[in-house]
Amino acid sequence: MLLNARSISISIAVLSFFAIAAVGWFSDLSPLTCCKRSLLAAVIVYISTSIAVKAISAILMDAMVDRQMNQQKEASNGNGN
Repeated sequence: MLLNARSISISIAVLSFFAIAAVGWFSDLSPLTCCKRSLLAAVIVYISTSIAVKAISAILMDAMVDRQMNQQKEASNGNGN
């Protein structure tokens, strides 16, 4: 894969965990409620980010392969003339 989906997803999930926890803390929620909501949000963000990064990586890889094939096709057509 072009992009490392696991490391990107983990980084964004950790950031979202602390962001949601901070929002819950400033909203005067109990620590257990903050923890549950933050953990659930982090899992959802991890899964969705992982899917998104894999899709972006696949699109980029496909574009790179198409460009390389077009370059090789143009080079072979140029040599035939």
